[in-house]
Amino acid sequence: MARILALGVASLADPALAQRTEDNAVTAAEDAFGTSIGNESIGLYGPGQVRGFSPVTAGNVRIEGIYIDRQGTIAQRLVSGSTIRVGLSAQGYLFPAPTGIVDYRLRDVGDRPIVSVVAGSFAYGAPTLEVDAQIPIDGARLGLAAGASWAHEEYYDGSDARYSRFAVIPRWRPGRDIEIIPFWSMTIGKDEQVAPTIITAGAHAPPPIARRRYFGQSWAAKDSYSVNSGMIAKARVGRDWSVAAGVFRSIFVNERNFAELFLDTQPDGRTTERVIADPGQRYASTSGELRVSRSFADGPRLHMLHASVRARRLDSRYGGAADPIDLGARTLGVAVPVPEPAAFVFGERTHDRVRQTTIGIAYEGRWKGVGELSLGVQRADYRKGVDLPRGLPRTETRDRPWLFNGALAAHLSDDLALYAGYTRGLEESGLAPNNAANRNEALPAIRTRQADAGIRWAVTRRMKFVAGLFDVSKPYFNTDERNVYAALGTVRHRGVELSLSGNPTDRLSLVAGAVLMRPRVTGEAVEQGRVGKLPLGQSARILRANADYRPAFLAGLSVDIALSHYGKRAASRDNLISVDAYSLIDIGARYRFKLGKSPAVFRVQMANVTDSFAWTILGSNSYGLMDKRRVSAFLAVDF
Repeated sequence: MARILALGVASLADPALAQRTEDNAVTAAEDAFGTSIGNESIGLYGPGQVRGFSPVTAGNVRIEGIYIDRQGTIAQRLVSGSTIRVGLSAQGYLFPAPTGIVDYRLRDVGDRPIVSVVAGSFAYGAPTLEVDAQIPIDGARLGLAAGASWAHEEYYDGSDARYSRFAVIPRWRPGRDIEIIPFWSMTIGKDEQVAPTIITAGAHAPPPIARRRYFGQSWAAKDSYSVNSGMIAKARVGRDWSVAAGVFRSIFVNERNFAELFLDTQPDGRTTERVIADPGQRYASTSGELRVSRSFADGPRLHMLHASVRARRLDSRYGGAADPIDLGARTLGVAVPVPEPAAFVFGERTHDRVRQTTIGIAYEGRWKGVGELSLGVQRADYRKGVDLPRGLPRTETRDRPWLFNGALAAHLSDDLALYAGYTRGLEESGLAPNNAANRNEALPAIRTRQADAGIRWAVTRRMKFVAGLFDVSKPYFNTDERNVYAALGTVRHRGVELSLSGNPTDRLSLVAGAVLMRPRVTGEAVEQGRVGKLPLGQSARILRANADYRPAFLAGLSVDIALSHYGKRAASRDNLISVDAYSLIDIGARYRFKLGKSPAVFRVQMANVTDSFAWTILGSNSYGLMDKRRVSAFLAVDF
């Protein structure tokens, strides 16, 4: 029963490890679907990409299992890591989402005082300093986790920025079965030069250019900040009841921003530079969830009923860009500095408001040694109002869909389980990109659906294999002939995902996975030939593998390797151009030792060892650069 109640109350008595010297995503991962811990992330999926879609853009974010409408960046000082909930890993997870769920874990306090210091460089020689502390105050009843970091970050295109990050996470356990967790975090970015967007004149990719040479204007730099704060409360009431609740405030602000566009780029590198300046853009949300659960034991069977209410209130201000500044002909990749204009004349901003409430009930049944059944139904009430500038009429939309989910798992033996599930969702569709005529515009909510099935097989006591089939569909957004970013049809991703993870030997940890997809776009625009059948920028093949080996000849030493491969991707709306497949190799090592009486680890890694070059697809005929070969090195000490 405690296992089931843990769905409503996360392990109140077992503090998570907070020591930074133990960070290792490969040894921590349970499967290949996506795990992050500290500064390391591995797996097929991440917060920005699950089965070809983004859980963050869709609004499928949780903190400690509680719904949050995330607008601000989640500071690494706030969380110890995250897990992607998709396929079999979403079994037993209330109200799954078609685009997957990213679930963040707040930093814990632990049972003894520790101050962890990480100093070094994470890329291109840029200095970084991180300090995290866990401070028990009154035994297991009261404690505090806190962190602060500063980094002068360097990027693949030669731009840079200064980032400061802070977080405070008290934990109070007034009773054995009650936990209250308030938290506050902030991320501040200063003087971040904006990444160039390269837009070609036709069905061709830009010519390869040198990376780490910034060719935009040095004054086209943005300042931004993010704030995430809130409170989570969890409690067990008697033997059979549990309550979990959270309320959050999430804010993202660009105090000033620019777009660096290189238009009509030719195969020989001739291009035209255009800079667009934006006034302050602000996205602020108040959100939360209240969930009550009741369990019923029936011999080897356990039944649970859940009732949940989720709500959010989002206010956004965007738009108002100044007239574009045309800086004339250039050679792509070559900086031609011009003076910053004395002033920018901005227009009125658009103000939109989203109000959404979702009420749901769910059932879970578990029969030991036989299987599991989960069913859920939700009723969403979504309203969006948009106040347009220049006296244009206010627009309003409303949707009140019923959303369903169901999943069944059969335990054929102790080592083999089958599962199948179906989910319908109401998800966000993000913001229009920089290359669009309606850039920064908040897009409407959309209805989505997903069906999946698969197996989990304990190959040996040490190795686990997961294989699944999935079918996800939602409206397809892209720029149209007027360069307006809008829905142009329906996109459907069907495919298979594979995961193999575990410890083949005592000294080796392995996490390997593959996604093989058939992404397709359908609709009137495809039938008319205005849109190709392949969705923009989506690879049909993703392969990733990570290994961590601990040799016997030197205690404390481990070496690791990461291999990844991405198939070719359509680069234009009409599919007339695509970019080639590419592969990456990362190698690294870590050495654990004692610095006095304190645990320490020295970590070094070379990423993109072969210095592979590939284009990032930012939009139709719109490209961005990708990271080159780089070395990171840091020392972590737990005092």
